[in-house]
Amino acid sequence: MADPRDIELRNAALEHVRELQRRYDDLVPTWALAEGFQFRGRRVSFGSFYSGIFRPKELEGPAALCLVTAPPKSGRPPPYDDEFDEATDRFTYRFRAARTQTPAARLQAAADNRALVAAHELAVPLIYFRGIASGQYAVVAPAFVVAVDARAEVVELQAGLPIADTTPAGLLSGEDMRRYATREAIVRLHQHRFRTAVLRAYATRCAVCRLREATLLQAAHIIDDRHPGGVATVINGISLCAIHHLAYDRNLLGIDPGGVVHIARRLLDEIDGPMLRSGLQEFHGAPILQPRRGDERPDPDRLQLRFEQFTAA
Repeated sequence: MADPRDIELRNAALEHVRELQRRYDDLVPTWALAEGFQFRGRRVSFGSFYSGIFRPKELEGPAALCLVTAPPKSGRPPPYDDEFDEATDRFTYRFRAARTQTPAARLQAAADNRALVAAHELAVPLIYFRGIASGQYAVVAPAFVVAVDARAEVVELQAGLPIADTTPAGLLSGEDMRRYATREAIVRLHQHRFRTAVLRAYATRCAVCRLREATLLQAAHIIDDRHPGGVATVINGISLCAIHHLAYDRNLLGIDPGGVVHIARRLLDEIDGPMLRSGLQEFHGAPILQPRRGDERPDPDRLQLRFEQFTAA
């Protein structure tokens, strides 16, 4: 069982990252995480967002506090092979490898990996920072190491329950609840990646009205993700502001395979003030903004399928 003082520090860290999630709408900037958190009047660090496994010196016990998967860089493979296994509803997280073959680097990597294994042995809550884009991290917390494969040099992680699993007794929730919490976490991660990729492709603008305010922009699926063709890829997405996304979802706004906007007939015939006129009616027949890269432009076949839903409605 973990030292109660360590659990107190971990809970302070967990509460702080939850506040950051609320403040930054679940996608936290690196600079905010780099400020660390306060515990008993002292600043405690979340560590480097490049080292992967971190145990602050303020902890009494041997287990890590934070794990990091760095965001992928454009055109490059991710720096670590950390993935999600849909068969088991678990994340896989690799042991840290030494950056160089110097004795100091090997000793640090070994110490970090021992801290990762100790987190499993003590069943203590961790904070898992998952990089979504440069300077932006999603947070899975609490997370637990539920299995260690020393031969393959990987561990398996699951999300825990914020209340039940942050006590000195450690991991209390059952497998079914942890699987559910982990699936919820992976859905959030997919949504963040999809939104980030789509907004980048559209240069952070609404494809209909060209609004640039990122906090009001959303990634709309052309084909719903419950449909077999509704994969979370850029060619199945369009960057839309909140009002045009809602109109698109309600089949009040359609986009044909040529990328032309159509407004529902009943709205074109209405007279309802400047918002309807300038926000919807005036875009009827206008082309949408298209990504510069041809391989990121909306798939015409998916647009056609979705446009048929619009015309039927």
